[in-house]
Amino acid sequence: MAGSPRKITLWGIEVFVACAEERSISVAARRLGASVSAVSQQMTNLEEAIGTSLMNRSERPMTLTPAGEMFRRRAQAILNEAAQAQAELGMADLSSLTRFRLGMIEDFEADVTPHLLGYMAQELGGCQFLLETGASHVLHGQLDARALDVIVAAEMGGEAAWMEVHPLLTERYVGAAPRGMLNLNGDMMAQLARMPLVQYTSRHHMGRQIEAHLARQNLRVTRRFELDSYHAILALVGSGAGWTILTPLAVGRAARFADQLDIFPLPFQPLARDISLIARSGILQDMPARVAAELRQIIARDIIAPSLARHGWMADHLDLSVGAQAA
Repeated sequence: MAGSPRKITLWGIEVFVACAEERSISVAARRLGASVSAVSQQMTNLEEAIGTSLMNRSERPMTLTPAGEMFRRRAQAILNEAAQAQAELGMADLSSLTRFRLGMIEDFEADVTPHLLGYMAQELGGCQFLLETGASHVLHGQLDARALDVIVAAEMGGEAAWMEVHPLLTERYVGAAPRGMLNLNGDMMAQLARMPLVQYTSRHHMGRQIEAHLARQNLRVTRRFELDSYHAILALVGSGAGWTILTPLAVGRAARFADQLDIFPLPFQPLARDISLIARSGILQDMPARVAAELRQIIARDIIAPSLARHGWMADHLDLSVGAQAA
């Protein structure tokens, strides 16, 4: 490999870091939005440019060679410096941004995302947009891996020092049961104890949050179903299979089942989650704050107002943040 005329490129370094973290070329390719063959070729090019092998590709999972371990320590620093240089040269004005990679929580997919992208398309005339919709824990992982620039997701707790956090919305969980099955003025706990809980999957952060809260309240419930789809959960509840705990946003996404459900405040200690816009601190200058300000307006108009029109008692369950920033 010595004497190769190939050059080290930022793209090659980004590919290497993804492969080093994922320990798989195919997984790295999915993360980068590139083909497996393109990622494999970039790794070959980089190794030829450096003059030594960086990864043991025949092993499963792949491992770094001693040279790869050494280069990895430098590679992330190079990417960080490149991102900071780009910010300093071109991020003083949103109009200079040419690529924007946004991760959006599934709860905002239909009502919020189209309006936000419409706003950004006007602000960033020459920008290419990449949108990733998914669960909060997945989006956090992609932001950490630099596969996304900004995410809108539920806070996971213990946000890292490198995160720039712009609070958007705090929502308290609610209960949902088959229409007419409960006496909403009676002993709710006794009634719910006789019904199975249709549970949001504990593979996701929200499901684990609900499960931990029930344990803290020393509440024992019968669990028969564990699902990862709001629509499937509320369809089951509407058919009489049991009751569930979800957020107002989740209930709003499945409005088609509204006439089959009774929605009510939880009859025990409240549980809430915080949704924020999160970016890498200092990279995009004032752009995350400006996007967060626009998002709050969209949320107030398209999420909170319709929810309160359907359920006036939710006024204390949906709290729009005022824009304070915490690191």
